[in-house]
Amino acid sequence: MKYDFTTIMDRRGKDAIAVDLPGKGGGFAPGGPKEGFDLIPMWVADMNFATAPSIIEAIQKRISHPAFGYFGPSDAYFDAIINWQKVRNGVEGLTKEEIGYENRVLGGLVSALNAFASHGDGVLVHSPTYIGFTKSIEGAGYRIVHSRMKRDEQGVWRMDYEDMDAKLKENKIHVAVFCNPHNPTGRVWEPEEIQKAMEVYKENDCIVIADEIWSDLILEGYHHTPVQSVSEDAKNRTIALYAPSKTFNLAGLIGSYHIIYHPYLRDRVLASSSKCHYNSMNVLSMHALVGAYQKEGQEWVDELRQVLSRNVDYAYNYILEHFEGISLAKPQGTYMLFLNCEEWCKKHGKTTDELLRAGWDVGVAWQDGRPFHAEYGIRVNLALPFSRVQEAFRRLNEYVF
Repeated sequence: MKYDFTTIMDRRGKDAIAVDLPGKGGGFAPGGPKEGFDLIPMWVADMNFATAPSIIEAIQKRISHPAFGYFGPSDAYFDAIINWQKVRNGVEGLTKEEIGYENRVLGGLVSALNAFASHGDGVLVHSPTYIGFTKSIEGAGYRIVHSRMKRDEQGVWRMDYEDMDAKLKENKIHVAVFCNPHNPTGRVWEPEEIQKAMEVYKENDCIVIADEIWSDLILEGYHHTPVQSVSEDAKNRTIALYAPSKTFNLAGLIGSYHIIYHPYLRDRVLASSSKCHYNSMNVLSMHALVGAYQKEGQEWVDELRQVLSRNVDYAYNYILEHFEGISLAKPQGTYMLFLNCEEWCKKHGKTTDELLRAGWDVGVAWQDGRPFHAEYGIRVNLALPFSRVQEAFRRLNEYVF
């Protein structure tokens, strides 16, 4: 490979909560590993890979000029997004006016909710549910109504369209959040599935906020379909949220964007997001996006997807072979596994807390899945060098399962 996805980075003391928080109390980290085990960070959804060289070069070039005053987004910024969406997602005709900056995808989510819902209103969200949705939606004063997804006979996660329709009608909901690809299950929706969901939303006069932050991290054999691409109605009903942060490990720089085609939706969201006066771009995040969305960045992502696909294949097959009583659907996108440990816990008389603690004790820093609305769930980040994935599962096999 042209790029380095094998070096094990030492992130300690380099502003990474994934490795610096464990053992210090608070947050989602129950504690550091026992003596004799180093930490393998598999909880926070960021990557343990160096970002694309084109991003570093773009930031270094900007830093070489010593003035960092007020600025506006450049034409290069919008051109980079337009070209990226065209090449990666087949989006034609996207214009500068249809793109807007957002301070994080979750910030854009709240701005959109504030534009189209009143405090106390219900918001439809699929379950299992990304913890960031729960905290942002409820923290902003809205009420989450869950439509539970189900696994079919092949173990694939599916939406329940009848349940969605019933929940929308029963709760008089007119704003829904749609995660595409889905976090935490890793499901990459087929065009027909998105179309059926959008028909349900249309029937119930529902604005759709589509979180597409994982859209670049599609595993081999699958393809991302933007929600706005499935029909003209979907294009004009949807507020789509994107970011280079998940793709290129840039969460610490802050910087996301929306694509909104319908002028009415766009004007309302822009009015909402501008009122706090904090929804403004960092100059370095702008240059980071431009660096990321170049040809070299595309090549880097294509190699990354190969690495993640290998990691997912290995972990999935290892679990099936070695961990009796642990079930999961094989992810089609993202770099997260979502384990169902109910059968194993009940068979061995263990609680979810005890199982989680056993992993953390030997340095496998995985994430409690209960905040995602899975009683026996554990979420596992596989965006690490392959050697670390192998070591993590060796430890789980020897010391935990």
